[in-house]
Order: sequence, then C-alpha cells, then structure tokens
Amino acid sequence: MTDTTIFRYDGKKVLVVGGATGMGFAAAKTVAELGAEVILLDRVEPDFEVARFVSVDLSDRAAVDQAVDELEGPFAALFLAAGVAGGEHLMRINFIAHRHLIDRLIADGKVGAGSAICLISSLAGLGWQNNMEQVLDFLATPDWAAADEWVAAHEGTNTYMFSKQAMNAYVARQAYPLMSKGIRINSICPGPTDTPLARANSWLDGFGSDYRAATGIPALTPEQMGNAMVFLNSAAASGVSGVSLYVDAGHIMSSIGGSYEPGVAAVNFLMSSPSH
Repeated sequence: MTDTTIFRYDGKKVLVVGGATGMGFAAAKTVAELGAEVILLDRVEPDFEVARFVSVDLSDRAAVDQAVDELEGPFAALFLAAGVAGGEHLMRINFIAHRHLIDRLIADGKVGAGSAICLISSLAGLGWQNNMEQVLDFLATPDWAAADEWVAAHEGTNTYMFSKQAMNAYVARQAYPLMSKGIRINSICPGPTDTPLARANSWLDGFGSDYRAATGIPALTPEQMGNAMVFLNSAAASGVSGVSLYVDAGHIMSSIGGSYEPGVAAVNFLMSSPSH
C-alpha cells in the first residue's frame, strides 16, 4: 500500500514568508491543513490562524535580522513567497532578503539536514542562462550590503525580470552546496495567476491570455501555486532539488516544443532577454 503520509506535514514546523496574501497565503493554508505548525512572516497579519505571526519589512536588513532572531527552529520547510512588481527596494524584497533569510537560518541551525526550501520565481526569469555572466556576477556578492551595492552600480538590474533570473540561477547553483548539508531547494515559476499583485499590474490581460483562450482554461489560481510549493517541500519530493518548476498549464513547454505555435515568439523573447 502506498504511504500517503509522505505528502503530509504532521509534527513539522514550517516558515512561510509573504503568507498573508496570494500564493504564500494559499501555501500556508494548505500546509496547515496537512498538519504543519505554521510560522508566518509578513508586513500584515493573515486573516487565518497560524501558530505564530512575526511582522517584518523585507526591505530593511535590521528588521529581517530581528525577525530571524525571534524565530525558534528547527524548520522542516521554508516557503519564501514575498514579492513586489516595482519600487526602489524591488531587488531587496524579491531576492536579497530571501537569500539573507536562508543564510541566517542555516547559520543559526534553524534549517538543517532534512529541510526543504521553495521560493516563488517567475516565467519572467526564463532568460537567466543567456544572461549568465551578469547573473553570476551578482550572485557572487557575499552578503546583503554587497548585493545592494552591486544593484546600485548596475543600471537596469533593479527589475522584476532580473530578480527572477537571479532566483532561478540561485536555485540551480545552490542545489549542490545545500544538498551537501542535506537541504533541498526548489522554486516554482508560475504562469499568470489571479493574485492581488497580478490584478494590480494587469498581468492577466497580457502574457498567457492567448494560451488560456486557445485551450479554454481559466486563469491559474493561488491554490495551484500553493499546492505545487507544498508538494516540492514535502517528503514526496525528496529526490527533487535545484528545479525551477513551470506551473503554467503547459504554456512554456508546448511553446518550446512548437505545438503551440503562437507562443514560440514570446517564449523565445523571454529566454533571450537581458535583465531589463
């Protein structure tokens, strides 16, 4: 008989960053329903019960460090779901703070062997392999301050696209060093999803709308993204690491494969794009 408990989180403590709304909210609710003790970090409190809520501003390193100091591990899983579409602190919120959190939690022994990490990236980061020199130069920055200085010195990198290119590359590169510590890391790359962030930026009316019309499917939901994250961080995915998983109802792969011909040009553009 199949052991379905490998999909559950009974007796496990998890940390959800950016879990008050959208995909992070969906992941937090789902993992709680699967038995997890959920600790949630965000700027605003969620409207559902969690074991503990810690307020944090991800653009402020001191605030992030204070939040980490308050956390009691160990955590079996990290769900890193915070993100913004623009603003002067975009790279801090979308990537630098997430990397800093991971580094701090591992250094403090709050994440260790047997743990799993899942971040939310984006299809906007598809072109990271073709922007490898710049992305790797950024990832070589050793800490928050150096990363901040690098972004300030490189015009056009404080962008949503570059933040997701950096995240996809980070996930791929960290698979080996983290696995040597017994830690898995993955991300999801959602297609256009019906979240407050997407609605605020009219993303549902652009990329992917033609594919939805052609296939007759509705917009993707936060629950679909949360479910993918919960799976990747579960014991059921124990052999998976270093993957940025497309959760887009097949749009990207059918375009790459050529069966959805209208998508080929758009996907080729994303995969060959610079960071801005």
